[in-house]
Amino acid sequence: MRLATTANEAYTASLSVPELLGCKQCGGGRGQDEELGIRIPRPLGHGPSRFIPEKEILQVGGEDAQMHTLFADSFAALGRLDNITLVMVFHPQYLESFLKTQHYLLQMDGPLPLHYRHYIGIMAAARHQCSYLVNLHVNDFLHVGGDPKWLNGLENAPQKLQNLGELNKVLAHRPWLITKEHIEGLLKAEEHSWSLAELVHAVVLLTHYHSLASFTFGCGISPEIHCDGGHTFRPPSVSNYCICDITNGNHSVDEMQVNPAGNVSVSDAFFEVEALMEKMRQLQECRDEEEASQEEMASRFEIEKRESMFVFSSDDEEVTPARDVSRHFEDTSYGYKDFSRHGMHVPTFRVQDYCWEDHGYSLVNRLYPDVGQLIDEKFHIAYNLTYNTMAMHKDVDTSMLRRAIWNYIHCMFGIRYDDYDYGEINQLLDRSFKVYIKTVVCTPEKVTKRMYDSFWRQFKHSEKVHVNLLLIEARMQAELLYALRAITRYMT
Repeated sequence: MRLATTANEAYTASLSVPELLGCKQCGGGRGQDEELGIRIPRPLGHGPSRFIPEKEILQVGGEDAQMHTLFADSFAALGRLDNITLVMVFHPQYLESFLKTQHYLLQMDGPLPLHYRHYIGIMAAARHQCSYLVNLHVNDFLHVGGDPKWLNGLENAPQKLQNLGELNKVLAHRPWLITKEHIEGLLKAEEHSWSLAELVHAVVLLTHYHSLASFTFGCGISPEIHCDGGHTFRPPSVSNYCICDITNGNHSVDEMQVNPAGNVSVSDAFFEVEALMEKMRQLQECRDEEEASQEEMASRFEIEKRESMFVFSSDDEEVTPARDVSRHFEDTSYGYKDFSRHGMHVPTFRVQDYCWEDHGYSLVNRLYPDVGQLIDEKFHIAYNLTYNTMAMHKDVDTSMLRRAIWNYIHCMFGIRYDDYDYGEINQLLDRSFKVYIKTVVCTPEKVTKRMYDSFWRQFKHSEKVHVNLLLIEARMQAELLYALRAITRYMT
């Protein structure tokens, strides 16, 4: 973990000494550093995540030898250890696959130039108002020689990238609306046209960063120390804040924190786990005894898809994007809409007709060699990852629960598996969990700590991070299925 500390401490900023004397704790008095014209920033938050205690993340990273190797490789490639990497430390096998895939997409040989890749990452993250990812890729974009003028707004970028804005918008919020006409418009735009290989590279980047925005909000990732909101020049004090903090309303997080999930007793949370275990046992027994007909399975899917429209949080309010983020995309009012609202109907996407394994994988690998393999490996690791534990229980087969989570996400996108009984979802996923899942996947910018704390209250933070890995990979696959099917239809 020393690498992370070194990366953070390496960032310093030289500023003029304040002319006015103020609170000595805030640095208003002239210290030795100020006489040199240097003020040292320190992290504003309490670790890589606002939701997860820093000591738990540090403990995992310090214990695992594999992590040290991963950290060294990541630091060597990027020159930093970002907070997303530090939170994914709970799951080394997945993290290794994630870092390898992301490195290939951004830095290895491919159809798109390096600055285009980072700019597309900015466009994708901005759709969900994810300033964390936008800031990271603004820096990377400039580092690889990107034109600073492009960062003044999408209208200042080349027309070719501007044309990608519509696909970015629909893919992020309503991927079921993507048609071969969207693809044709990009491939036949005369001098601003995309090649098929370039477009597949762009689609993979868009889906990767839409999903990564979900992880960023879902796990409460803190801003990096060198980005806005990630540092302060105030030195620490005994109470973590001084009188100036009080008058400005900048109270210590620890001092002001209230349990957002309410006063839930340990026994209540314990019984929730036991009830979930019992439901899993009962469902397994029912599976062994009888199997529902295809008609019944189809009916249960439609019921679950319809019910998913009415899952929303009481905290569900519109979030107005900040100008520094919204300038990277058009049509800021366009967002997620459930498909059957206002009488609109979208046909069910049957995985038996078009699936990742048989269709999407080969298309990506053909047009962007090796990437299909990397993505496929990442999907499989996330879907099959298990430590055979549930909260305080060991030796548990969690496959039923993991499949319910994955298929619920795809159900929200209209994607149906003919061989799955969607009646299981209501048995295994309670309302608070469904609210969290839908918010992280569809409107991640609205995720709150209350939502994170209110589901699976007896489970470990590592298990909640595991849930987020399932959410982002299921979401990425859903987006890819719609986009790649449209590309396939255009090609045929």
